[in-house]
Amino acid sequence: MSTPASTVSLLDQARIRDAMDVLAARDPQLAALRERIGDPPPRILPPGFATLLQIMTAQQISVRAAAAIWRRLEQAAGAPPDHHWIAGQTVEALRACGVGFRKITHAQGLAAAVMDGRLGLDRHHAASDEEVAAEIIALNGFGRWSADIYLLFALGRADVFPADDLAVQVGYQRLRGLDRRPTPKALRPMVEHWAPWRGVGAMFLWHYYGSTTLDGSA
Repeated sequence: MSTPASTVSLLDQARIRDAMDVLAARDPQLAALRERIGDPPPRILPPGFATLLQIMTAQQISVRAAAAIWRRLEQAAGAPPDHHWIAGQTVEALRACGVGFRKITHAQGLAAAVMDGRLGLDRHHAASDEEVAAEIIALNGFGRWSADIYLLFALGRADVFPADDLAVQVGYQRLRGLDRRPTPKALRPMVEHWAPWRGVGAMFLWHYYGSTTLDGSA
């Protein structure tokens, strides 16, 4: 079972650098690429309802569209929306912010889970990765990807590897020069030697994907 986050700091730049030193010592291809593109930047999200809501609302839409919807939600709520605010909104009010009908159902289900205790946000800091993920995945609209993103960036769980993420898969494909993008099932054992820093390895793959996508190289 994984170590609770109460014993772990968030993934700031210093911790990322230390993790990348370990990964580079184990993985020559990663080390060579690190010399070219450097370390990934930190991405620290505040733990809690608003971050989970933001992760869910951003699913399957562009970064720009997700940012616009979140900006409207914050403007309507006067702050990052909490579970009380979401629970009190009508469908029409949330639709006016750009949230789709299905995601409105998921958002209000998330709020209900916090209020009735099924989702123990205040307990997550002392829970294992598996325990936190199980609570999140049990919610409608939240899958393994949502749980992994929350664990990695909001709780600093450095060994959580979001294998379901398309950019992570493509980043790994480019790193290894593979003919095909690996499936999540195939990818997980490929990065076992990165433990206990697989999450930082995923951050590096995102970093690499972004740099190769922007400059057109492979």
